[in-house]
Amino acid sequence: MAPDPSPTASVAVAAAGESRNLFFRVFPSIMLPMFLAVVDQTIVATALPAIAATLGQIGRASWVVIAYLISTTVAAPVYGQLGDVFGRKRMMFIALAIFMSASLLCAASQSIEMLTGARILQGLGGGGLMTLSQALIGETIPPRERGRYQGYLAGIMVTSSTFGPVAGGFLTHYFGWRSVFLVNLPIGVVAVFLTMRLTPHKGTRGEWRFDTPGLVWFVLFITTTLLALDQAQRWEPRTLLTVLGLIGLSLASLGLLLRQENRAPTPLLPVELLRQAAIWRSDALAACHGAALVSMITFLPIYLQAVRGLSPQETGLLMLPLTAGIGLGSMITGRIVTRTGRTMIFPIWGLVVVTFNILLFALLAARLPTAYLPWIFGWNALFMGTVMGVVQVTVQAVAGPKMLGAGAASVQFSRSVGAALGTAIVAAVLFSVLAATDPETARLFAVMVQRGPNAMATLEPARQAMAQAEIAEAFQAAFLAMASFTGLGLLLAWSIPVRRI
Repeated sequence: MAPDPSPTASVAVAAAGESRNLFFRVFPSIMLPMFLAVVDQTIVATALPAIAATLGQIGRASWVVIAYLISTTVAAPVYGQLGDVFGRKRMMFIALAIFMSASLLCAASQSIEMLTGARILQGLGGGGLMTLSQALIGETIPPRERGRYQGYLAGIMVTSSTFGPVAGGFLTHYFGWRSVFLVNLPIGVVAVFLTMRLTPHKGTRGEWRFDTPGLVWFVLFITTTLLALDQAQRWEPRTLLTVLGLIGLSLASLGLLLRQENRAPTPLLPVELLRQAAIWRSDALAACHGAALVSMITFLPIYLQAVRGLSPQETGLLMLPLTAGIGLGSMITGRIVTRTGRTMIFPIWGLVVVTFNILLFALLAARLPTAYLPWIFGWNALFMGTVMGVVQVTVQAVAGPKMLGAGAASVQFSRSVGAALGTAIVAAVLFSVLAATDPETARLFAVMVQRGPNAMATLEPARQAMAQAEIAEAFQAAFLAMASFTGLGLLLAWSIPVRRI
């Protein structure tokens, strides 16, 4: 007769089964809303030419992207607070309803202005989906298990960002640009049914009053900041006064926002939470990581096509290890965090490797064969994946159950602003170096950014070779700027006091 299994083995088997059931009940319900919100940040990019061709006013086509970015950033702290007060499952249903209704309005738009307004509404839903997905992990998953789930979710975020342009191009080509928005409806319906499976948790209403003045100043601060960053990316002398004016408004609204938040009984931005070293340093780390990652994903394809002369298809294949590596690194890091309880050791050593890799690439890129690039991108991305899951776990652990939404929102907000700031800085570095080297090449590069690398094909071979060399030199400075983001992130990770959960 076979011996009975030991009590320890039985407990381990039961725990494994419970963990598996929790995963299948919770993760799909959180993953799908996050996927919807993140993919919609990038899926529209490849549809912009078709949108402009149908609705006209090509000069205003970028509004469609900027409007969504602004509203998702604004929505993050709002949903963070409302989720803490009224319950996150309830707010997830509201965010899904807003997102799906706005997607239908986007598809029915007859003008750029109408589409921009619908995108603002869609972003108000999308920002809630991102923030609530992060907070629901903290609400439904035990602390030691959160690292694994945050790693999975970080992988979903990066994969969605890269999948968006591919899906947008496919849908626009075969079904028209309106399908880019209509595809959200069936996926959203599935997300609603999956959300029903989540266990509801009551909010902590208490004495609560919405911070309307804080929201007004916050909207003004985010809008002027992101518009200033968008204008700064063009790096044109005629936009200088506009940028300076927007920066002035941004700083003034920030001062008024901080004054309001220090006075409000229930502030939109929990100042007391943000004063904690582990919180604000983790948020700053998220901003640095977003700056490096998004600027890398944005400008590496331009580098590969303008300097290496690769086709869009070849560029897409070379970029796959970058996105796959980040997702894999996030999942591996999450599982190790869950097993060991250690947190900041992984971003610290990960960012050491990433900063060293980017510095070497900046200095040696001209000597590296193109065949080596996928391996370099994949290796670098693997260590880039050590950051975001750990940041979320750390902030949620310090924020505690009552402020989970506010903590998750602060990370999401910081990452969005960091991504916009990093992209603007790298663009400014590129254009300023090119303008100082050869103004004509700078103008050519601006056309390439808007219309693709075919703009260089019209040049004579000698002029084309010279332009490629000048652009390669400018990209060396851009890669050094990306390394500065990860280097600053390394210092922040080193200084965060929470090292275990």
